[in-house]
Amino acid sequence: MTASLRDIRVYTTFPHVCSYLPDQEATTLFIDPRQQISQELYTQLSVMGFRRSGDHIYRPHCVKCNACVPSRVIVDEFQRSKSQDRVWRRNSDLRIAEADSIDDDEAYDLYRRYIEGRHSDGDMYPPDRDQYSSFLNNGLGCTRYFELRHEDQLIAVLVADQMLDGLSAIYTFYDPSEEKRSLGTFAVLFQIEEAKRLSLDYVYLGYWIQNCGKMNYKARFSPLELLQSGCWQRRDNLPEGGDLGPSMPLRFVDKPE
Repeated sequence: MTASLRDIRVYTTFPHVCSYLPDQEATTLFIDPRQQISQELYTQLSVMGFRRSGDHIYRPHCVKCNACVPSRVIVDEFQRSKSQDRVWRRNSDLRIAEADSIDDDEAYDLYRRYIEGRHSDGDMYPPDRDQYSSFLNNGLGCTRYFELRHEDQLIAVLVADQMLDGLSAIYTFYDPSEEKRSLGTFAVLFQIEEAKRLSLDYVYLGYWIQNCGKMNYKARFSPLELLQSGCWQRRDNLPEGGDLGPSMPLRFVDKPE
């Protein structure tokens, strides 16, 4: 594993406007898209703080900011809070089924309504069918799709990657008119239960950003581990500050060839 990591080529983007924090400039480090990614290598990269978006595996690599901190829930020690218990019970009427793909009109229409209703100020607005397909239907052979239905109506879709040590929560989208169900919270709770059923250790939640309301919800899933100073540490035991992650035996290239 170590030898293969040394051979991986990585690139950095040019600095661009940060999507999460105002007045911040971001740079992204990503794995060469031509690199073959096995489930084992994907797991190791996730342990090092990388995430997947479409067919790109990336992590923040900002010069002046380390606010984006990789996070994961410790599955065996997780206990639902009272409010999370209420969310779980509130959605007990849902039927959950796994699908081979979500590249269909029904799922895309739900995604479109979700982006228009919840994220009209985000990078994915306006929604586009090609962007949707490349973002959520380009898995690595370990991607799982879960459809949540109330009676016959599709009200949520959950996309997760199954790695050797856990599930990586890639994306969830849902009917914006079903806000009272707290489907975003329910999706994380479901993935924790699924990881427990599979005897997996973690659910990776992506980047926790303390001063970003859209990302700070992850702190409600405890115990939460954060990757800081090269080690995964429980959030409650961390001092303020710290850097993003471990040093990496990878070759850096300024931009794609």
